[in-house]
Amino acid sequence: MEKMARVTTALGSNAVSGRTMFCHLDAPSNAISVCRDAAQVVVAGRNIFKIYAIEEDQFVEKLNLRVGRKPSLNFSCADVMWHQMDENLLATAATNGAVVTWNLGKPCRNKQDQLFTEHKRTVNKVCFHPTEVYMLLSGSQDGYMKCFDLRKKESVSTFSGQSESVRDVQFSIRDYFTFAASFENGNVQLWDIRRPDRYERMFTAHNGPVFCCDWHPDDRGWLATGGRDKMVKVWDMTTNKAKEIYCVQTIASVARVKWRPERKYHLATCSMMVDHNIYVWDVRRPYIPFATFEEHKDVTTGIVWRHLHDPGFLLSGSKDSTLYQHMFKDATRPVDKANPEGLCFGLFGDLAFAAKESLMSGDSNRKPYGGGDRRYPIFFFKKPDPTEQFANVSSVLNVYETEMENNRMDWFVKTAKLYLLSGKPFAELCDHNAKVAKDLKRPQMNTKKNEETEGSEGPADYLFGEADLDDDDLYTMEHDNPTEDAEYVLPQEAFPLRHEIVDNPSAPEHLQDKADSPHVSGNEAETVSLTPIESFSLISIAHPQYDSNLSPSFFSPVVHEILQYYAEQGDVQMAVSMLIVLGDRIRKEIDELTQEHLYTSYVDLLQRFELWNVSNEVIKLSTCSAINCLNQASTTLHINCSNCKRPMSNKGWICDRCHQCASICAVCHHVVKGLFVWCQGCSHGGHLEHIMKWLRTKSQCPAGCGHLCEYT
Repeated sequence: MEKMARVTTALGSNAVSGRTMFCHLDAPSNAISVCRDAAQVVVAGRNIFKIYAIEEDQFVEKLNLRVGRKPSLNFSCADVMWHQMDENLLATAATNGAVVTWNLGKPCRNKQDQLFTEHKRTVNKVCFHPTEVYMLLSGSQDGYMKCFDLRKKESVSTFSGQSESVRDVQFSIRDYFTFAASFENGNVQLWDIRRPDRYERMFTAHNGPVFCCDWHPDDRGWLATGGRDKMVKVWDMTTNKAKEIYCVQTIASVARVKWRPERKYHLATCSMMVDHNIYVWDVRRPYIPFATFEEHKDVTTGIVWRHLHDPGFLLSGSKDSTLYQHMFKDATRPVDKANPEGLCFGLFGDLAFAAKESLMSGDSNRKPYGGGDRRYPIFFFKKPDPTEQFANVSSVLNVYETEMENNRMDWFVKTAKLYLLSGKPFAELCDHNAKVAKDLKRPQMNTKKNEETEGSEGPADYLFGEADLDDDDLYTMEHDNPTEDAEYVLPQEAFPLRHEIVDNPSAPEHLQDKADSPHVSGNEAETVSLTPIESFSLISIAHPQYDSNLSPSFFSPVVHEILQYYAEQGDVQMAVSMLIVLGDRIRKEIDELTQEHLYTSYVDLLQRFELWNVSNEVIKLSTCSAINCLNQASTTLHINCSNCKRPMSNKGWICDRCHQCASICAVCHHVVKGLFVWCQGCSHGGHLEHIMKWLRTKSQCPAGCGHLCEYT
């Protein structure tokens, strides 16, 4: 008997061919796909592989493809695709590197048809050719793409992307022999299946991994890509060079992107982490979604439009173990909640504003402005046209800057360069940074204790060594419950001695190594630099036991308040510097999401000012996993032979194709084994010193090609 899934439905308004509904799955899903007639959907994951019938008001489980008590890893799916020409043909990408095809027409319980085990790592994506029944393409974590003929036992072609991971592959609907592939290093490549030795075109699409791509079903020269940089980009591939024509900014990394059928400018996206919602964007309005589906309680892992010619229904699977059918009429419309009024000041004090016509024309007593008074213009939106599907698609952001001396950001650059975030004891870091703030005349970073100051500014002194502590402060720090009459005497030792203290104790080897390292964080450096002869102070915290007294009762709440204050003021430089220097003293008191937001904002500012070294140090010292991974992006440099122009596949200096040395200096004609500099115009180059010396007196290329080279 067929197993009926637990179903809950929500009636949509004017529902004719379906409703918004969902069913509970046995396990989280990784991918979904729908058959050609849109009557069934397959759900695949690490522990689920089932087919559901899509009925009027419910999902009905039809088939469980995980047979046997102990199914193999071939059933653990990272991706699944239903062929759009053969309703019985399915393909899955397994996490163990296998590519499996399934024939639903088989009379036995086991529907597995073909098994290909040529990939060495997880297969991220499988894709059927839109018109060839037996042609299947796969992309794997091992950096290779393979084309299979399902009538044969092994692949017919292998494509090397010269990258560590292939995240998505998609056959072009327009060009029979073309497919697109997106990579971990941010590149997108176009391949001709007849030429597996070299890609036809390559361009850098995103700053970071490109997780997904999708060809436009109608305007077939458009390719949409989504990446970890939280952007969706639309590329025109009909020109000789890929041209970016639209860019949508999302709030999280983009895991899936699917064009909406019958709507030229609409596409749907879902995130890889943090954000659980599904968004439908009109690419002409890149800053606010056209529609939102908010039903899932965990990350959405797969989205697909139910029918190629019906834009009204979207299917989705999630890590929350649910399968949804979303009716577009039930979607939330964020644009309806957007504030239609705006207000800003001009450079010379004039005020500009925009408002809906109803707000301006509703007051019958309002006197209209004269036509000649251009200082105070009023702009109205045009009246909405009921026949227009999407109006007011243009969004404009105007930023006004002045050249006033007070608005310059020199202080930010100097502060970032001079601040020390690690490598010295805690007290020295605080004193150094306080001196930097004082020299740069940044009072909020170097506040002196003022008895009249209350709130968040006063505690800042305690962190940067500028406050004078009285006896009450020291006493409060030492005792959680001080008495008024008890006479306090600072003890020589906090705990009974177990052995005699020597004058110069030797540090353990592992601590000594850390102390000598230039990359020691503030916490570690302080720990290894402590000696018994240091005098007590609030800043240096010479004895470790005082730190434990400070953290719960005094130190953490005060610093937490300061961090909150400066974050609200927009001074992320102050907040991030404190987070790094204070380390574990305060890091556990700040939630991970807040830390990630602060770090991301500061790193973005540093990179805008081209402070790459400081940015790299901040990323390295961060303990947020989302920030640390920014330094783990691909740094591979793929080069071509200067002689035959083919990619260099080996690691030596000799090209394995033409057997010529690829790194010959154009001046001395010797092999360059160190720094190699080359002209981006003619590709000739050589030793750095030789090229610099040559171009001091000459402008033509030393290789004799006639190109006018320039060293910058």
